[in-house]
Amino acid sequence: MSKILIRGAKVLGGEPQDVLIDGETIAEVGTGLSAEGAEVVEADGQVLLPGLVDLHTHLREPGREDSETVLTGTRAAASGGYTAVFAMANTFPVADTAGVVEQVYRLGQEHGYCDVQPIGAVTVGLEGQKLAELGAMHESAAGVTVFSDDGKCVHDAVIMRRALEYVKAFGGVVAQHAQEPRLTEGAEMNEGVVSAELGLGGWPAVAEESIIARDVLLAEHVGSRVHICHLSTAGSVEIVRWAKSRGIDVTAEVTPHHLLLTDELVRTYNPVYKVNPPLRTERDVMALREALADGTIDIVATDHAPHPHEDKDCEWAAAAMGMVGLETALSVVQHTMVETGLLDWAGVAERMSFKPARIGRAESHGRPVSAGEPANLTLVDTAYRGPVDPAGFASRSRNTPYEGRELPGRVTHTWLRGRATLVDGKLA
Repeated sequence: MSKILIRGAKVLGGEPQDVLIDGETIAEVGTGLSAEGAEVVEADGQVLLPGLVDLHTHLREPGREDSETVLTGTRAAASGGYTAVFAMANTFPVADTAGVVEQVYRLGQEHGYCDVQPIGAVTVGLEGQKLAELGAMHESAAGVTVFSDDGKCVHDAVIMRRALEYVKAFGGVVAQHAQEPRLTEGAEMNEGVVSAELGLGGWPAVAEESIIARDVLLAEHVGSRVHICHLSTAGSVEIVRWAKSRGIDVTAEVTPHHLLLTDELVRTYNPVYKVNPPLRTERDVMALREALADGTIDIVATDHAPHPHEDKDCEWAAAAMGMVGLETALSVVQHTMVETGLLDWAGVAERMSFKPARIGRAESHGRPVSAGEPANLTLVDTAYRGPVDPAGFASRSRNTPYEGRELPGRVTHTWLRGRATLVDGKLA
């Protein structure tokens, strides 16, 4: 196995140190290190983080390979500094059986750009009527621990309760897409001043908040874990904060785009800004940033949602919802959280690596950058600034809301168990 010496890296943003990788593990961390025959990477003060972990990725395979595949999605992940992603279940067929989750898991192993942990559906076909094979998916080769009908809400309280009770037996978690369906019929954007002026169907904040309130109470009642996907409103923050103050086992995520973009962008009628949940107000954005900083929101998750050109290059009403995010997430977090002083790089590591790995039970990821730990690492040139150019994306899709926007930071290297997947900004 090869040796790699990363020289002069700011580990978690601290003082420059050297990191020696020997095979699949970190052999030593210190200053003035040397190793005969080692490949040397001159970090020159770049920030070294543990490999990022995304708890919310859409890889589209099987069934929508025109949007993304496990190969292209994991290449995008490596480009963004990720060493593990959790693949959502809304594929075709739906990942609601042991067979489908094992297929996705094995595709990830074959391609090798990052680890792929499938998320199993909560209900059969995402239809909200009958629990899927939760136990069988957990006991499969994929070892599923996270279950979600993301894209659809588990709106039936009895089904949600049963799911929470079931996963409790093996330490699993239900990740809820909080959207009360009756309150969002015909909705196309956030309900508020902008939707009223544009005459577009409004998506009220209470549609998200009412489901979160119900589900944290259900989790408390059965003593189980619940995770809130893509939390997007100031009111949702307050409900999660209250639930945590009661000792309820709830975690929550925010997407990069909800940390930066607002519903004012919908005035352009550009479908690249159409997303689920919708872009909210400036007040919501500020509340989400503060909640991520103080730990009310636990993690950043991309909700990477690739779509082919024809599904986005159309009129607003007909356009698909979603944005790609794996290759820009860290830059957006640097811009919104680090450069504003709300988080330091150790805080970024906690919210984009350590904590998502713990929530998803990805034991070999989200580990300290220290001797004896798996060499899952990413090196970031934080001084870089430049415009986002989707033409250079590794993802099969280009539906980014940041095209042409100048963002800071660039991932230069990613290592998965000591093997380089990204070198000098280029896929290995």
